[in-house]
Amino acid sequence: MIASRRAFLGSVLLTSAASIWTPLLFAEERPPIRVAAIGGMTMTGMWQELATKFEADTGWKTLLVITGPKDVLSAPFKRGEIDLLTMHSADKTTDLVADGYGVNLRPWARNEHTIVGPPSDPAGIRGMKDGAAALKKIAAAHAPFVDFYGPGSREITHKLWQRAGLKPEGDWLLKDESDLPENIVAFAEKKQAYVVVGRLPITYGKMALGKMEVLVQGDPEMRRTYVVVEVNPQKFPQANAAGARVLADWLTGDPGQKFLLDYGRKAPGGIPLYHPIHVPGEEEGVKGISNQ
Repeated sequence: MIASRRAFLGSVLLTSAASIWTPLLFAEERPPIRVAAIGGMTMTGMWQELATKFEADTGWKTLLVITGPKDVLSAPFKRGEIDLLTMHSADKTTDLVADGYGVNLRPWARNEHTIVGPPSDPAGIRGMKDGAAALKKIAAAHAPFVDFYGPGSREITHKLWQRAGLKPEGDWLLKDESDLPENIVAFAEKKQAYVVVGRLPITYGKMALGKMEVLVQGDPEMRRTYVVVEVNPQKFPQANAAGARVLADWLTGDPGQKFLLDYGRKAPGGIPLYHPIHVPGEEEGVKGISNQ
């Protein structure tokens, strides 16, 4: 009787130990999710903090394989070396899905652009939160404005001109003649001109403000969307498509969106660098784009 009780207790202990250790073993056996992330996310430290939170929530590990400008991210994705890619929405991301390299393209975050200008503020736009209305005042005053060639800023600027109902022309509209995108604010300062630039590079010193000031900010229409693209398992069967789906679902779902809200509360100056696509708890309004 004693022997059988000992055997029973032994089997219970073994079963309990197995139930405790099995998920851990499975977690250790899972390959990491290989990620390519746009440089702004890693420059701010946001992606690193997000990855830590995701790993704590799910038990999946991530591996940041490459980060930098969008031009360097798509090549390794096309070679099957990346499981999940996140960068700004652009033709490049759409083409990755259309050409069969990726699936399930979804928006998950936004970052903000601002209008900076000289302290004299000849158009009187300081403190405005409507970018299109600010550009109307700049045009009406014929105040110098630089048409920055940076893809994000140009996209936002042209959208604002359309909202303003204007086709800008005149010698007050200045061509971007900066030698590098990072020097666009310095070029605008030299011309005592306004220019649209991202909040991230001016906040983290990638674009030095000099004596220029942020004059217009907080316009939701001046936000640019980040998307996430998962690897296509049909094209790259060896890839970690399962992990990519878990991470993409987390980013676009309530956990990832809540992370962005919480992260935004810690932003320099109290102004968020990143914005969620939807409020956690609300039904998502945008579905993914897939070639499957």
